[in-house]
Amino acid sequence: MRLPQEIIRAKRDGHTLDEAAITAFVQGLTDGTVTEGQAAAFAMAVFFRGLTLPERVALTRAKTRSGTVLRWDLPGPVLDKHSTGGVGDAVSLALAPMVAACGGYVPMISGRGLGHTGGTLDKLASIPGYDVAPDPATFQRIVRDVGCAIIGQTEQIAPADRRLYAVRDVTGTVESLDLITASILSKKLAAGLDGLVMDVKLGSGAFMVDPSGARALAESIVTVAEGAGLSTAALITDMDAPLASSAGNALEVAYAVDYLTGARREPRFHAVTLELGALMLRVGGLAATPAEAVAALEASLASGRAAEMFSRMVAALGGPADLVEKPAKHLPVAPVRREVRREGSIAAVDARAVGLAVIGLGGGRTRPQDGIDPRVGFTDLARPGEASGDRLGTVHAADEASADRAEAALRAAYRAGEAPPGGPAIVERIGAG
Repeated sequence: MRLPQEIIRAKRDGHTLDEAAITAFVQGLTDGTVTEGQAAAFAMAVFFRGLTLPERVALTRAKTRSGTVLRWDLPGPVLDKHSTGGVGDAVSLALAPMVAACGGYVPMISGRGLGHTGGTLDKLASIPGYDVAPDPATFQRIVRDVGCAIIGQTEQIAPADRRLYAVRDVTGTVESLDLITASILSKKLAAGLDGLVMDVKLGSGAFMVDPSGARALAESIVTVAEGAGLSTAALITDMDAPLASSAGNALEVAYAVDYLTGARREPRFHAVTLELGALMLRVGGLAATPAEAVAALEASLASGRAAEMFSRMVAALGGPADLVEKPAKHLPVAPVRREVRREGSIAAVDARAVGLAVIGLGGGRTRPQDGIDPRVGFTDLARPGEASGDRLGTVHAADEASADRAEAALRAAYRAGEAPPGGPAIVERIGAG
């Protein structure tokens, strides 16, 4: 028997763990014989000591096998996209139905927020009635009938990862390249995918703030995934400012609805969404060239087919059937709204600080058991280079005291001055030609 504390000690002291040790520890995470403290200690040891490629593969495989591994029999490729997390990153909500409208099947297993970043699952949980944890049979039926379903990790899918994921959020170990790789891929491999596209964020609002770290993570995920037989490509995308002008759970759902219906399509958000979607279609064999893929995605938006797919997905998972037509009727609204203005041009924004301000409003967690207020956050967030006198954003808060703190945090996140020329939204492409 491999005692958890001995496995932790070995990694703490810089030793390489064999596959048996990693499998034993993951089994303990699954059956509860590993305590929360031991899980936290293991995460910290990995954070400081790192894992070799074989250790990373072993951890990924063990977590994949800790629960159900889905099998599909569908007339099109089973595809997914995953983001390492950012601020105002509601791309998954729009992208899954767009790809489904183009002939892909998207069983997206998403996580809750980590650190200062928002979680797709928390966003969807703000939709009244939406079941973020259906049983595997229901999940598979909805993917087959609708074309896409975005859910969270159920007890059956990668349960060991679900437990370690929650611990990472509150122990300062979110940024570990090894843990990120194993966490993402264990869920994706358990979902039975044919193809995966990674969105690795880079910048002040990302876990990776330097290009070398972002590239290392992207390459790690592509290498481990391809080694496991999963066709994978990655983009490194800019997160030096919130991707969308909205940050907060229900607010980002409303933003995604606006995007799908054409009420609002901001250029950078649109560029990242199209680029990721084009890679998904190409990885899945649904488009031969980037231009063909982009044209198909644009057509899914223009025809209303993507919005229809989103609406059907929400209804199939228990949400309101008319959410797309009447989002204001269903999404929760904060009682306090306050515009925040500042004179002078904007030189830069600390996207991480904006994400932390959302948590400060109650829109994120500081402990695994914390609840979330889905109503709170920011809309109308300004981007660097916008004109003087424009608003920095609009605060959505539960009360005036929270709004005061959020306003101060938002002001502190922005720096006045002349903005340098903006960089590209897509920094680098890895894989898929």
